[in-house]
Amino acid sequence: MDYFEVLEKRYSCRKFTDQEVEDDKINKILEAGRLSPTAVNFQPERIYVCKSKEILEKLSSACKYTFNAKLIFVIAYDSNVSWKRRSDGTEFGPVDAAIVTTNMMNAATALGLGSTFVCSMHEDKVEEILGLPNNIKVLSLLPVGYPAEVKAHGARKNIEEIVEYR
Repeated sequence: MDYFEVLEKRYSCRKFTDQEVEDDKINKILEAGRLSPTAVNFQPERIYVCKSKEILEKLSSACKYTFNAKLIFVIAYDSNVSWKRRSDGTEFGPVDAAIVTTNMMNAATALGLGSTFVCSMHEDKVEEILGLPNNIKVLSLLPVGYPAEVKAHGARKNIEEIVEYR
């Protein structure tokens, strides 16, 4: 599948089969995250692979959008490592973690898997469940698995609606 086909086929999968994702596919998704660009290449991302029934159940108590996936990546960033803009102190850890999540999501699509980028959660509870120190901040959950049903992505705006030449 070429890059643009991946972008066209990717959709927010909300229903997964019980089939476990193979380790080689997990490793390829993790590699896509590792290769992601980050501000000043500081690589503040921290990725947690959650597969145990106990952790998945706990995560579902912190987020109602896990969709019973048997694999959830929790993507976070280290605020001690992330780049801060000098002019105003804006931290780019959340941006870096979002880029990592997107690359992992697209890799999952390329591997025939479904995923969805989830930011609606009780991140403090997720951090507590995973036993994370205060400097590690959760940005997203990425439930991943084999889609129980394949759906086309919803309609996208026309390019003229989102691009302006100056």
